Amino acid sequence: MINTGKLAGKTIFVTGASRGIGKAIALKAARDGANVVIAAKTADPHPKLPGTIYTAAKEVEEVGGRCLPCIVDVRNEDDVQQAVNAAVNKFGGIDILVNNASAIHLTGTVDTPMKRYDLMHNINTRGTFLVSKICIPHLKASSNAHILNISPPLLMESRWFKNHVAYTMAKYGMSMCVLGMAEELKSDNIAVNALWPKTAIATAAMEMLGGKDITKNCRYPDVVADAAYAIFMSRSTGQFFIDENVLKDNGVTDFSQYAVDPSQPLSPDFFLPDEELKSFTFNIDGLYTQKSTKNYSDANSIEGVFNKIKSLLNEDLVNKTSGVYAFYITGPAEEVWFVDMKNGSGSIGKGDPPSGKADVTFTLDMESFIDMFNGRLKPTSAYLSGKLKLKGDMGLAMKLEKLM
Repeated sequence: MINTGKLAGKTIFVTGASRGIGKAIALKAARDGANVVIAAKTADPHPKLPGTIYTAAKEVEEVGGRCLPCIVDVRNEDDVQQAVNAAVNKFGGIDILVNNASAIHLTGTVDTPMKRYDLMHNINTRGTFLVSKICIPHLKASSNAHILNISPPLLMESRWFKNHVAYTMAKYGMSMCVLGMAEELKSDNIAVNALWPKTAIATAAMEMLGGKDITKNCRYPDVVADAAYAIFMSRSTGQFFIDENVLKDNGVTDFSQYAVDPSQPLSPDFFLPDEELKSFTFNIDGLYTQKSTKNYSDANSIEGVFNKIKSLLNEDLVNKTSGVYAFYITGPAEEVWFVDMKNGSGSIGKGDPPSGKADVTFTLDMESFIDMFNGRLKPTSAYLSGKLKLKGDMGLAMKLEKLM
């Protein structure tokens, strides 16, 4: 989407903007000549995640914006207040707030540490509320005020809760802020909306969840940034936007420009309504809608897969992996198998691992298991959709993906 220059001189305050979607939105606004406040925690380089508030600020200035980098933990009221005060002192006010900062931990109830629960709720829900609360008095003075939360439509369907209820609650908390504040602030002429990607987005968080290979089925953060820009050009409020739909309504027809690898099918994001999921080659309920015609009723198919894995084992691979895996396969054939890639040259067999407790336990049905090891179903997609349940070391689980 082409920049119009309409954000020139406007001040946009973006949380979590040192990388990913937040930074992409900041850069989009900067190309108009906007004043950008980069509000994020990363001041020093992170060992695993690229970018700091200072490298992001440099990029903002290189494309034509003015920038104020602020060290902000959205859980800390003093941090937020100081950053807002600094923004108002430097730029004279705040016109747009983007609540992008977010934390994610995809685990079921029993496997969710309360520390992680608190982190997600304190950043996602409380942080969004807090930053909005402190910015609102300044937004009231703007002629084109916006609050935009990077959060999903409020779909009260069990499939979006059952595998990661704590994360869904925290993310939906951001969307509930939209539902309430849009009506609350309507008389103050402050537009409050939510924006959510239709597809998975190639960010550092996505790579940490699914490895670098998953990004080939993603779009770049620019697709969200362009949609956010279009929303800033309108006066809609109380809406739960999907990025692709926003861009289509604004005349965008070529979405290949946003794809990391246009030759690959795109993965859907969480929290999409059925009408959006239908456009994917695979979707949340049946990741590949075109099912294989192969008959999987024969339990020997499982044995065949494990025999194939066994043929790949060697001492070098075992040393590089150093993990013991257990597979609980449900369906017509209830079976338990182990893959020991920690001891000797590795071993495979039926039953629980002889060495004791597995480092990683996978639970999935027989069809999904066979599809996964034959390349028809991506492990990350299986996990995100709930077809694959995982318990244990996520890093070791990702190592095993190379065998699939």
